[in-house]
Amino acid sequence: MTKFPLTALVALTFTTLAILSILSPFFRQWANFHENTVSAVKTALYLSLVPLLVFIINGADNTVKASTSLPWFNTFCTSFTFWTTFDLYQIIFLPIALFVTGSILHFSTWYMQTDPKMRMFSAHLLVFLFAMILLISAGNLTLLFTGWEGVGIMSFLLIGWYSSRAEAATAALMAVIYNRVGDITFMAAFAWLMKFGGSSNLDYMFSQGIPTAIVICFMVGAASKSAQFMFHPWLISAMEGPTPVSALLHSSTMVVAGVFLLIRLHPMLTNNPLALTMCLCLGALTSTFAAWSATMQNDVKKIIALSTSSQLGLMMVAIGINLPNLAFFHMCTHAFFKAMLFLCSGVIIHNLKDVQDIRHMGGLLKSLPITSACMTVGSLALMGTPYLIAFYSKDAIIEATTNSYVNSMALLLTLVATSCTALYSLRMIYSTLLRQPRISEPVHAFEEPQTVKTPLLRLALGSTVGGPILFWILFPSFPKEATLPELFKWAALLISVVSFLTALLVAWQHHWSQPPESDSLTKDLDPALLERPIHRKVTDVVLDSAWEITAFGVEHAFWKRMGLDKLPSAQLRPTKILHMSHKGLIQLYLAMFFVTLNEICAFLYLLA
Repeated sequence: MTKFPLTALVALTFTTLAILSILSPFFRQWANFHENTVSAVKTALYLSLVPLLVFIINGADNTVKASTSLPWFNTFCTSFTFWTTFDLYQIIFLPIALFVTGSILHFSTWYMQTDPKMRMFSAHLLVFLFAMILLISAGNLTLLFTGWEGVGIMSFLLIGWYSSRAEAATAALMAVIYNRVGDITFMAAFAWLMKFGGSSNLDYMFSQGIPTAIVICFMVGAASKSAQFMFHPWLISAMEGPTPVSALLHSSTMVVAGVFLLIRLHPMLTNNPLALTMCLCLGALTSTFAAWSATMQNDVKKIIALSTSSQLGLMMVAIGINLPNLAFFHMCTHAFFKAMLFLCSGVIIHNLKDVQDIRHMGGLLKSLPITSACMTVGSLALMGTPYLIAFYSKDAIIEATTNSYVNSMALLLTLVATSCTALYSLRMIYSTLLRQPRISEPVHAFEEPQTVKTPLLRLALGSTVGGPILFWILFPSFPKEATLPELFKWAALLISVVSFLTALLVAWQHHWSQPPESDSLTKDLDPALLERPIHRKVTDVVLDSAWEITAFGVEHAFWKRMGLDKLPSAQLRPTKILHMSHKGLIQLYLAMFFVTLNEICAFLYLLA
């Protein structure tokens, strides 16, 4: 099934060794667990580069694919097997995930040094990474669902790491509730495919006709996991977790899992215009709403979180125009600069004694030079500045969108989101790094330790030179030339430049450094107003209606039928039966045992 047997053998061997390396700290001394974790991830990164190099040497053919299976258990009607796949997506994304995770773990050595449960924190991050590796390596829905639930459980534990804080506990619970909606639709689609398809193997499923309802179920699951519009509030609340958790969650694990699911299942969407249109419109709406929200946000971590939601919407747009490779390309480029932005924000917050409001920052360029430089590089990459890493993927997506027969409103929303991205990125740079300090206690010159400099510079290097490298690997033979009007060709860059100049004008007029005389305009434009009718009002109406039905409808019918005198007599017979089970009669227990045994036998007979 693979074109290059050597690539398949190397991928299987070295990926297995990388996974064993990741799990090795659990079998070593607990006292040095964090140090062993950093070393294990570094070793796994080197091992994962070997299949990538062999893949490149063999011509970087994106059709190369190899699979291996491990039986789990059999039932009367089907068998459950762990089926792993080593293809373009797994071979490329695995080193990126390990590179980013290694940098975050290295940063955690300094950031979490005062946490008494630091070793447990490292263990949680390691299991989080392992669950994501299972997800990207899955060749069937069984293993994919295992990784899917793994990243969900670990995100709950890590978001609620500071469980003594009510906000953190609430944020973790919110993440679980929103993601559970997608998990239910995922399980419903999984159950239907197992019942009528007889196999959870992805290649077999792609060869069958999949109903649109099942595809939409998978799309809802992806939307909840990747915080698309209507499912986005949990992503902002997740900022209550430690900064390294936010960096890993947003860059290469939890939130990109939904997008990766649609990339992996894209053959189901290829010939389904309704599903593609839904992906396109949902992605464009999410990207615009999140970017607009970020322009009005003042919390530095929440600005970066909203930028993640905006970029995830852009990936959904790429899937909606039937270009999953472009979505995967942007997912890879996004991991570098998003992790770096979160780590930079962590350094700033740590040194400002937990101040997160950008209106209380400023003048950090001299105090934190390395952090300031890396944050500037990350923000410029997020804007799509030419020759930085995100330019190659964002510009390609927008250019492909303008060249596609798509909904013009979706295209307009995507361009508006690109414009807002430049605005809030420059606003974040200006408010945190430039101008005069606006904090009550001035920050003294702070020498960043090596555990801060090394991961930041490593990610900055990837954000600078990673674009052309990834482009060359993913698209070794350049695509056919597309005939576009010059205005469309330059649309993305022109919008970014105009937004950049607008932001400079606003900054020059001191609108970002002085408090506004009136906040009425800010309140009118605050996108949080949209969440009130969508989330608060709908929930209130549903709960109030349920209360009315329960309090007046059911209760009235119950008392009318039963009455006050009939209620004790109705309870008397069940009470007597329940009382008999506590008399200690061996005959009664044997009878209950045989009844249960007969039910099990009948159930097994029906399955057979």
